Amino acid sequence: MLVRDAMSTVVLTIGPTHTLRQSAQLMAARRVGAAVVLDTETSGLGILTERDILISIGGGQDPDVELAGTHTTTEVVYASPVWTLEEAAEAMTHGGFRHLIVCDDREPVGIVSVRDIIRCWAPARRRPTALTG
Repeated sequence: MLVRDAMSTVVLTIGPTHTLRQSAQLMAARRVGAAVVLDTETSGLGILTERDILISIGGGQDPDVELAGTHTTTEVVYASPVWTLEEAAEAMTHGGFRHLIVCDDREPVGIVSVRDIIRCWAPARRRPTALTG
């Protein structure tokens, strides 16, 4: 199975000047655990995850003051839609992260998470059948 089969095509894109509260609200509304941070001044892509927000708030920082750009990971490992899920899982394990931005021709087309991979690898649930007697 390939990354394109598992990835979410809902890509939340925010700017580096969004506050952490705004970022968290957008992520919660879209039910995603990460946002792509697009910095138009540097033409760079980064990623802000729910963990980044949690670390900031847990450290006593004000989510209404802290900006996404300050907490963005900019040294990002990108996945290709044609990677296998094993390749994506290996990259996540090696890098110690739970989300990969999926790029096709340098454009973000999705995000794949550990949860997406597990969903694909988990055996399909079987409905219990009623016993007839």
